[in-house]
Amino acid sequence: MDSLAAAPGTGPATSPLPVLRARRSMATFATLPKDRMVVMGILNCTPDSFSDGGEYDSTETAIAHGLRMFYGGADIIDVGGESTRPGSSAVDELEEQHRILPVITALAKAGALISVDTRHATTAALALDAGAGLINDVSGANVHDDMIALIAERQIPYVLMHSRGNSRSMDSLTQYTDVVEDVVRELGEVRERFYAAGVLAENLILDPGIGFSKNAEQNWELLANLHTVAGMGNKVLVGTSRKRFLGSLLTSAGKAAAPKERDDATSATTALAGAQGIWGVRVHDVGASLDAAKVAARLLVGNSKRNARLTAAREAELAVQEAPAAQEVQ
Repeated sequence: MDSLAAAPGTGPATSPLPVLRARRSMATFATLPKDRMVVMGILNCTPDSFSDGGEYDSTETAIAHGLRMFYGGADIIDVGGESTRPGSSAVDELEEQHRILPVITALAKAGALISVDTRHATTAALALDAGAGLINDVSGANVHDDMIALIAERQIPYVLMHSRGNSRSMDSLTQYTDVVEDVVRELGEVRERFYAAGVLAENLILDPGIGFSKNAEQNWELLANLHTVAGMGNKVLVGTSRKRFLGSLLTSAGKAAAPKERDDATSATTALAGAQGIWGVRVHDVGASLDAAKVAARLLVGNSKRNARLTAAREAELAVQEAPAAQEVQ
């Protein structure tokens, strides 16, 4: 492993804090993989996230876990200081910044490309100054004008996610005529606000918001039709990792699977997303989804090669059919 840092208690560096050394080159948005789906690792610096709340809520544990994901192959580390699970309470911006800014600084120093999961423009600006290169915002239709202005000013990649309401109200806002068509339309409406402010299309990444103001059946319908969202023309990021609809699917003896028991199912959804040509996934278990992304990429190559052969064969057959007609004309 090309390790430039060591997590606490591993290798020669066993101090309480990870040891960071200068990296040869910094990861950037431009250097992300082009031959497979991008894998974004989730780093919750919170005490109350639904899947791993409290495990990485100190600076030291958060940095160590971020480094494990980075050196384990994560293309992006998504750092968040506010839980957005259903029913969660808002976090004061100063507290959010206290949780994430030291972590961003350390991981950026190690060479990682950092995404910041925040709804607040002030936090986003400070995170960019600390070394982040991407903003991931779950606000959806409620995105603040200050955030739009910041993205237009900095012209950095921004994840625009579909959502309705907030953490406390979104579960009651699942009424759709056609969830796929409605999500595409509503995303398009918010996207226009960014375009009107001068944000470049290449800097907008769309997220259909699996689990946000959608019930289980709607999540599956969206997952099966991600290519429709991709048809909007922007990169698409999908986040299914450890979410409730997977837990419900894996119910055993009347009990839904616990969040950490959903990683295998998550990697399956990663492969399904990759097979539809989706740009990236946001996951807790980086290794499994990285493997799934490689499988999906190879599947797309196989399909592309077959299509190329069929096209060449049809063109050759057409040329043979047209040859006698051309000779008659002569």
